[in-house]
Amino acid sequence: MGTAKQRGTPREGATAPAVYEDPYGAAGYQPLWVEDPSPRRRLPDPVRTSAVRAVLLISVTLIQAVIAFLSTLADSWLAFPMVLSSVASTVVATWGVLDVWVTRQVWNQRHGVVSVPSSTARALRRERRRARREARAAERRQERIRRRGGTGQLSHP
Repeated sequence: MGTAKQRGTPREGATAPAVYEDPYGAAGYQPLWVEDPSPRRRLPDPVRTSAVRAVLLISVTLIQAVIAFLSTLADSWLAFPMVLSSVASTVVATWGVLDVWVTRQVWNQRHGVVSVPSSTARALRRERRRARREARAAERRQERIRRRGGTGQLSHP
């Protein structure tokens, strides 16, 4: 039990642990964890809802499978109904997982493409912007020519 942390001294080359203010006034207070901002974005609400539903269905299915297995070992009358319900529950849990996948795909399709360098949508948008820019520049050139009174003259008199 002689580690540096337990003795309260930092190891060689290590910095001392950060000390935080204790809400109750104790010296050297260190919280159990410090929350860091998550690097990943949160799942959209419909996707998260279907994922929670799928996890619940899978857990119920696993519990039923364990009960069916233990009932079979104990030669209980409950074994046959539990095996049947486990099979049905497996089908439902599979549907739940597919629901998560479909919900995620629908969300991505309705709310835009994830912009990655290989995204075709990004290249199409870039192409449309370039075409609009060139059309506006051509229109400005034509307007400048009209303002000058350009009637096909090559030089000024």
